[in-house]
Amino acid sequence: MELGTFSLSLTVKDINASLAFYQKLGFTKFHGDIEQNWLILKNGNCTLGLFQGMFLKNILTFNPGWDTNAQNLENFTDVRELQERLKYKGVKITTEVAANSEGPGSFVLEDPDGNPILIDQHV
Repeated sequence: MELGTFSLSLTVKDINASLAFYQKLGFTKFHGDIEQNWLILKNGNCTLGLFQGMFLKNILTFNPGWDTNAQNLENFTDVRELQERLKYKGVKITTEVAANSEGPGSFVLEDPDGNPILIDQHV
């Protein structure tokens, strides 16, 4: 099952301090708005999101329809189909995307340890 490009979304206390730290590790700003308390950073193929005051926990994030540079893919599995496949396999979905919708959408599930996983389609 292809879930899309992966990134780790980190809940941070001080986005400026976190940005400065990750820049020391070689990450550069890729997308986002520090004034809105969110940034996406890249270091090679590694993508890291910094989010201040938006989430309660760190989140594993997958983006169907995007490559690692947030460019649209011609072929990908739609978020609604992924949700249905996972439900069929017995995976509990905590927040669902409307099955009859189209285009962007997202759903959330948790692993056995309570780590949230966001499947977030932007196309």
